Amino acid sequence: MLWAAVAVAVAAFAGLYFFTSGPQAPAIGGAFRLKDQNGQIVDSTQLKGKPYAIFFGFTHCPEICPTTMVDMAALMAKLGPEAKDFKIYFVSVDPERDTPEKLRNYLASFEPHVAGLTGTPDEIADIARKFRVYYRKVPTEGGDYTMDHSAFVYLMGKDGGFRNVIGYQEKPDRALEKLKTLIERG
Repeated sequence: MLWAAVAVAVAAFAGLYFFTSGPQAPAIGGAFRLKDQNGQIVDSTQLKGKPYAIFFGFTHCPEICPTTMVDMAALMAKLGPEAKDFKIYFVSVDPERDTPEKLRNYLASFEPHVAGLTGTPDEIADIARKFRVYYRKVPTEGGDYTMDHSAFVYLMGKDGGFRNVIGYQEKPDRALEKLKTLIERG
């Protein structure tokens, strides 16, 4: 299962690179309105003026999501005061299980810079389409399920426009440089 998720992530990253590197690159990102882990509405228009990162995952994820959150926490620590106003948004691709309360409990273990976002299945499908995120419910034994999903941290500028991605387990020095550039240039 893990190798399948990694293979999907690699294929999606290759596609993302291909689509974002040409002169006719399609837009990544767009307007959204979701609930945060405290039940408050977060509208993408409120985010303008400061760069931010956005990651799509789910709280029952066995490896990719917690690893990414730990990696991002380490990067925030390395940035120190430079990161004081920087936010990371964790958008759940599993809105059936990931309520605001579930997100709040999950994210409490990671990084204070992270805000969890969830919504209706239609709202999640809309933001995933805008960010070109792959996700799919996969049934497991016993009637339960897991989620396959893209594994990128999208870096968004202060104008709300796409700037770059941090790949799953990207070299920390390279990821740190991407974050510094984003914060400095917006």
